[in-house]
Amino acid sequence: MLIVLLVAVLADVYGIGQLSQASITGFFLVIVATIVFILVMPGFYMLQPNQAAAITLFGSYSGTDRATGLRWTWPWMAKKKVSVRANNFISEKIKVNDLRGNPIEMAAQIVWRVVDTAQALFDVDDYKQFVRVQVEAAIRTIGSRYPYDDFEHQEITLRGNHDQVGTELRTELQARLAVAGITVDECGFTHLAYAQEIAGAMLRRQQAQAVVAARKTLVEGAVGMVEMALTMLSEKKVVELDDERRAAMVSNLMVVLCGERDTQPVVNTGTLYQ
Repeated sequence: MLIVLLVAVLADVYGIGQLSQASITGFFLVIVATIVFILVMPGFYMLQPNQAAAITLFGSYSGTDRATGLRWTWPWMAKKKVSVRANNFISEKIKVNDLRGNPIEMAAQIVWRVVDTAQALFDVDDYKQFVRVQVEAAIRTIGSRYPYDDFEHQEITLRGNHDQVGTELRTELQARLAVAGITVDECGFTHLAYAQEIAGAMLRRQQAQAVVAARKTLVEGAVGMVEMALTMLSEKKVVELDDERRAAMVSNLMVVLCGERDTQPVVNTGTLYQ
């Protein structure tokens, strides 16, 4: 069609030159070449790499052109260009209540692209705005499905299971964006924290739970060491201990092993009973 356009231009120039000689042939040649030029010229359009054009004929979808370079269709066929490149979207910080009702702040990063131009253009009003709204809705859904944290490690949490929760977020987004012909290549959380109004209280709670967990581990280890010491003393017959001396030794060992400060040795020159 580019060759036809060039021929029409040359024919128009030649016909205009013949008009000076009052040639009827030149007159008709100018009319025909001009009509051909008007029909052919508006049909050209250019497609860049990773760009597509949805073509409609009087409001009816006719197909999608994905071939790059200079393209041509009939001028009465409307063309709407759509980028099929990957798009990166970072959501705003959203306040969500987790599974336990604690307010938390969440934000996510989404890599998406259009795979069906017809659905993106004709099934939703504005597919880019549709992505923004659905990302926020998906974050709220996933955030309310799991607790933020669990020190007992018995539940799936938002903070402790990033990969699993991120995969579920992608599945949720994929289902929501399928109606718009959009696929999600990658997604993940960029911000995850307690809301400011409870951040201080939750921090103290985490510290208390951490102290309790550490104390529990320390006591369990100390009891095991005391038991091992008493057993070895009895087996090797290093010393014979009655119940009262055994209780005193257990008390002293527990103080030494569980105390936060260094113990000060005390030399007893008497006996346990004096």
